[in-house]
Amino acid sequence: MNVAGRHVPIGSTDHRLDALLGRLTLEERVRVLTGETLWTLYPLPSAGLRTLTLSDGPIGVRGRGRAPTTSAQMPAPSALAATWDEELARESGRLMAAEAHAKNADVVLAPVVNLQRTPLAGRHFECFSEDPLLSGRMAVQYVAALQGQGVGACVKHFVANDSETERTSYVSRLTPRALREVYLAPFERVVKEAGVWMVMAAYNGLVVAAPGERGEPGEAPPVEVPPAEAPGAAPATEHRWLLRELLKDEWEFDGVVVSDWLATKSTAASARNGLDLVMPGPGGPWSEGDALLEAVRTGEVPQEDVDDKVRRILRLAERVGALSDPDGPFAVSAPAAGAGAEHPPGGGPGEEQPSGHGPATRDLLRRTAARATVVLRNEGGLLPLPPATSRIALIGANALDPFVQGGGSAHVTPPHLSRPLDALREAFPSAEVTAHRGGRTLRHAPLVAADALAGGCVELTVHDEAGRQLAALTRTAPWDGTLRPPRELPEGAAYVRAEARLRLEAPGEHLLEVAPVGAHRVEIDGDLLSESTHRVAEEVLLDASAGHPEGHVRRVAVEEPGREVTVSATAQVVEVGSFGRFARLELRHLPPEPGTDAEIEEAVAAARQAETAVVVVGTNPEAESEGWDRTDLSLPGRQHELVRRVAEANPRTVVVVNAGAPVLLPWLEDVPAVLWWWLPGQEAGGALADVLTGACEPSGRLPWTLPAAAEDVPVPDGVPCDGVVDYAEDLDVGHRGWDRLGREPAREFGFGLGYADWSYGRPSAGAWREGEPLEVAVPVTNTGGRSSREVVQVYLEPPRGAGGPRRPLRSLAGFTVVEAAPGETVRAAVAVEPRAFQVWDEGSGSWHTPEGEYRLLTAHSSRDVRGEVSVRAGAGARAPG
Repeated sequence: MNVAGRHVPIGSTDHRLDALLGRLTLEERVRVLTGETLWTLYPLPSAGLRTLTLSDGPIGVRGRGRAPTTSAQMPAPSALAATWDEELARESGRLMAAEAHAKNADVVLAPVVNLQRTPLAGRHFECFSEDPLLSGRMAVQYVAALQGQGVGACVKHFVANDSETERTSYVSRLTPRALREVYLAPFERVVKEAGVWMVMAAYNGLVVAAPGERGEPGEAPPVEVPPAEAPGAAPATEHRWLLRELLKDEWEFDGVVVSDWLATKSTAASARNGLDLVMPGPGGPWSEGDALLEAVRTGEVPQEDVDDKVRRILRLAERVGALSDPDGPFAVSAPAAGAGAEHPPGGGPGEEQPSGHGPATRDLLRRTAARATVVLRNEGGLLPLPPATSRIALIGANALDPFVQGGGSAHVTPPHLSRPLDALREAFPSAEVTAHRGGRTLRHAPLVAADALAGGCVELTVHDEAGRQLAALTRTAPWDGTLRPPRELPEGAAYVRAEARLRLEAPGEHLLEVAPVGAHRVEIDGDLLSESTHRVAEEVLLDASAGHPEGHVRRVAVEEPGREVTVSATAQVVEVGSFGRFARLELRHLPPEPGTDAEIEEAVAAARQAETAVVVVGTNPEAESEGWDRTDLSLPGRQHELVRRVAEANPRTVVVVNAGAPVLLPWLEDVPAVLWWWLPGQEAGGALADVLTGACEPSGRLPWTLPAAAEDVPVPDGVPCDGVVDYAEDLDVGHRGWDRLGREPAREFGFGLGYADWSYGRPSAGAWREGEPLEVAVPVTNTGGRSSREVVQVYLEPPRGAGGPRRPLRSLAGFTVVEAAPGETVRAAVAVEPRAFQVWDEGSGSWHTPEGEYRLLTAHSSRDVRGEVSVRAGAGARAPG
């Protein structure tokens, strides 16, 4: 059955959990509080607990990573949020649950409900929105659907974790109101409405600024912290007010608080202040040297705190079906040394299955990516393209190699990738569709191709500190430079030596790039290319540099085909605690190319001859990833030039923006049609074809604000200053900040044209009642020529005049999606929740509604208001007679 969004087995009681807890020794209780591996928890046979398995998300379920299985690759969460469609969020949650079952995963580390505070944030694409209401509502449906299938969700990263720069050490500093009304809001909603089963404590620290005078926006809030609100600046993993007083006591969260991977740095402080589970294992500050066990024995950590943590893990296990009667027929057997536990039928880790193949899965992913696409401009009704289109020039590096997912822990391997060229040829069978790159956009050369390796292999030898060879390996192409799995490296391994012979066929200048991780020495034909004695450790995982190592470049001139070059390199073995040991170096090779000038000329010539030119521009894996923030809002390479040149050559040019986070589009008003395509996932090409043909309407609306100029962005970056990120904009995050500063974006929050026009009638609203939702209703009419979807948005403007608390000038208060046939009028009913009217009172530590007259705006976007209605709310509001 389901209780308040929780999947609770019939007959489950805390009394049963207490009985199981009583079977455990103190050593067993402490052991289960640190992971057994990167992704699993220790089994407790005496309590009937099998191994619990966690898996990365939120773009797909990766599994435990032991084998290269495939996973359904979803559009990025920002794309899902762009649909503003809660039913689609539920469908996505159910798909994630099916994927988790295929991977034998009990908990998926998703969704991310941190806000898109600045467009430069590296994990911008992983978050839903810059708005707390839109983020929270989409997350609630996603979590409820996932957990309704018996798979736990882990909402992350708790809290104010909105930058990747210095991400393991910075402190976020916010006022109590900003924390409560903005950054905690989506977490609170997911805890209270969806009953999420796991919350991840973030890397960063948190300090809540003192109430009272704070100056104008842009001034840093004071550092003093009132004892009633927070204990001071502390890492999220040991923040007592955040984890115990707020999350567990006030919000009554009964699930598990898990650390972000490698985030826990203390023993007693984290154990006493609310953290339940340290990941990954088996190392860490609770398990190494039996530190937590000794802290309990000495009284530094109360045993009742440990018991509460174990009880929460048992409750999670019960919810996901990982807990059996320890004396029953499916009792969990004690595993043999070095082995996993045996599991009852249908539960627990087993052989992971590839997924993402089925037609229903592909249809959902394709439909989601198509609906999420935002029409930014469509002059003269250029889109959708007519079926009789005879010649299409498909242009752009992202058209040939679309950027379908961001980098980092969200990355999964899809079973296939639908490419735009193939999809357009299928969608327009009578048309001639040609493809033209128009210039490279990547800084790094691609990984060496198989046919460039002389002999088809790379020779690898493993050595100890004294230089003695411990092992020899031969890796055949394709080779990504990583020894997998890390544990195949023998004990005592200190460095790996690689030697490869490259056969360079094409005459001209070849670019060779060798990219090692950590201490290294690289030679090409015996000449030193690079050398470093700087040894690295876990930081290369946390800043993602292990997956994107910087390269050292040598240009080689080839006069006669078949020149051979020998690359020799050594790279250190990196010790990363629970993550194991690995060595990595990438060998990259770029053969001679025509050059960007020539490729742009070729693309322009093709566009001139085509009936329609489709130019796909965007970011790439070097730009958007976990581990680092972007440094600017520009498109890489010469893509702006490419767009302008093609548009001049062909008046029927469609530009498709393939990016997860905002980029500047200086030509936006000069091109007839522009689409925002997001990071669309494995069904990228098919979804784009559906949008261009009109088979599926691109009904997306921006879940964030698209800037026209970098200097206009209210929060230009999230870079810490002296280790602190000040949330000086206070309540005015995202579109609220644009309103406060009176700046004009390229496209505002909530914008999207779709393929039809809509007219709005006069809205009406019920009477305000304390603690009850208020309905705003408005008739909307599809005045276009085809069936269409409209996202009806309601914004709230607080009472005007002095005397009340400072509030955003306008905030999103509700939304709904409606569908209508041409000429049809439908009634859109939007529920405005009590919290939309309320503010957090710092003095009393409670929510209340300031008295006054509130304007409720029915709108097509945050700045396209179609109607308004006023209601009186607060203590003096009159109840309906």
